[in-house]
Amino acid sequence: MYSDEVNLNESNVMGVLYLAKKYMVPSLIEKCTKYLQENLDPSNVFNILPTAEKYEEKNQVDRCWKVIDKQTEAAVKSDGFVTIERPLLEALVARDTLSIKEVDLFQAVDNWATKQCEKQGLTVNGELERRVLGENLIKAIRFPLMKQEEFAAVVLQKKIFTLDEVTSFFQFFSLKSSPPLGFSDTRRSGVSHDVYRCSRFESINEPCWTYSGVKDVIIFAVDKDIMLRGICLFGSSNNAYTVILEVKDIGNNLTLVSKSDTFLSKLLQHNSGNYYGFELLFDSAVNVKKNITYQIEALVAGPPSSSGCGGFATVLSSGVTFKFSSCSLSRSSNGTSQTSGQFPQFLFYVKES
Repeated sequence: MYSDEVNLNESNVMGVLYLAKKYMVPSLIEKCTKYLQENLDPSNVFNILPTAEKYEEKNQVDRCWKVIDKQTEAAVKSDGFVTIERPLLEALVARDTLSIKEVDLFQAVDNWATKQCEKQGLTVNGELERRVLGENLIKAIRFPLMKQEEFAAVVLQKKIFTLDEVTSFFQFFSLKSSPPLGFSDTRRSGVSHDVYRCSRFESINEPCWTYSGVKDVIIFAVDKDIMLRGICLFGSSNNAYTVILEVKDIGNNLTLVSKSDTFLSKLLQHNSGNYYGFELLFDSAVNVKKNITYQIEALVAGPPSSSGCGGFATVLSSGVTFKFSSCSLSRSSNGTSQTSGQFPQFLFYVKES
């Protein structure tokens, strides 16, 4: 506090940050924050996250989870992973946003369980490992997403499943029956998918679309189940836009996602030429079911942007037919319709059957 010098490392940075805030030392807060920005990575994230949670440092907790979500495989292979407490492991395995193959996640969890047994001086076997992990954690691993060969080569040898469960899994793999009870076959949104773009306009206008505090709205439906990853919006060169966007299931009166952020417009690709805009990606992909009507609303604030014209009522994109229509309350909205306005592209991937 007197010399303005500090020796930070991954073990002490969160404790020092806590004290710096408690005793209101701005320069020390700045040094801790800068250290975390420059040094947080998959190799140390599980050393920093528990302390960040202990001191209720929400911003740092969020940053840790972003690192884990984007680089899951590297994070769970770090030395710190096998030392985390059970509640953190359960929270990790339950996340839909992890970017890791399910077989690799299982191997990481298996390593954690082995370390727990070793700490207690116990000889590892399948029955003991399952008891150490617990049913909730076992059921959170999405075994049905594994290939049959992966399941046979990696999971079976651990002997954590009963004979009846093994039979159910192989019926699922071989006969494409329903997944064994309690096990999910929904892919995590962070796992790499082929992301497709549905473009709904024939051409693009120069920046002249203005914003006056009311929402742009469009209605759509699809003929196949998809996962909606995000929406593209128009902007203009080197300008920033603040957006509050919601996706709603109209029939069930449900808001499926609500996202707000500020974006800097950049050059994006379109089938009729490039345009200035930005991609608004959801934290988790939205499950969009076929033949259900959805509504997208965006409250945009910023300078005039480009806009689309010659909008299509139906668009066939990567085997999925999108149907677009104007909102019945378009007179009280910002003017987006089926034929013109905002929402140039929909980012999605097709659900596996």
